Amino acid sequence: MKLNLQETAFVFPGQGSQTVGMGKELAAQYPIAKQTFDEADSILGFSLSSLMWDGPDVELNDTVNTQPALFVHSLAAFRTFSLLYPDLKPASMAGHSLGELSALAASGALSFDDALRLVRKRGELMKHAGTLAPGGMAAILGLDIPTLDKVCAEASAPDELVQVANDNCPGQVVISGSKAAVERAMAAAKAAGAKRALPLAVSIAAHSPLMASIQGEWTEAVNTANFSLPQIPVIGNVHAAMLDDEAASRADIISQMQSRVRWTESIKLMSAQGVNTFVEVGTGTVLGGLIKRIAEGAASYPLGNPADFLALG
Repeated sequence: MKLNLQETAFVFPGQGSQTVGMGKELAAQYPIAKQTFDEADSILGFSLSSLMWDGPDVELNDTVNTQPALFVHSLAAFRTFSLLYPDLKPASMAGHSLGELSALAASGALSFDDALRLVRKRGELMKHAGTLAPGGMAAILGLDIPTLDKVCAEASAPDELVQVANDNCPGQVVISGSKAAVERAMAAAKAAGAKRALPLAVSIAAHSPLMASIQGEWTEAVNTANFSLPQIPVIGNVHAAMLDDEAASRADIISQMQSRVRWTESIKLMSAQGVNTFVEVGTGTVLGGLIKRIAEGAASYPLGNPADFLALG
């Protein structure tokens, strides 16, 4: 094993990392991974694994399917690692947006069943919010957070709000809110010196007040799930702080729906705690790219396919 687990964090991706074929090779190679996909299909009552492996991509990219697909691939990879290296645990974990639920499930704070049902519910509610209160999101490149906070505040109106949704890494931030406010903020961001302001092809204003329409249902769903004490430290998105008990985990997942994903701060916290290696558990390498721009000199490795396990071994 190439990793020093005392200096390694596991991170779990969110939406945007999905791709047709995700997890297929892993399931073919490792029975524990295949068992995880089968378990998910049984819980959900349809073959999510077939959709993940064979598409069509238009259905996989529907948020009600995207979110559980990413979760299941992450947990299949994590379970495979845990079976191969039963005595090895990372120093800490974090997940980007949806990935926070993957991290909590991997830490033992949530059962696979409860977490998967929550993830599916999250996708359904967020999609519903997009019809009740359509909004927009945009990526802003090359502007710092304090300036962008000011831009968003000035672009907002009482019934048209926009705010920072994802602080992904220095120079790459996503804003979210009502369409008109997002458009005003994009123009103001460019005027303030942003290199680019790119609208995202979504009608869901994630991590913004436009999620208020489904907040009550989401809060009820989270409060119904059984949370346990995390067995591995998890850094939460909302405060970029350790979720050290059941109440903190529950509160973070509830608040996350309308709150900023503090990814830059989360990675900086783990770096300050001595983490210098990050393993991206599940689909893709999006987080690894962000981390390299946050933690100078940090190493990152993917862990989603059999070749990734061989590379780590």
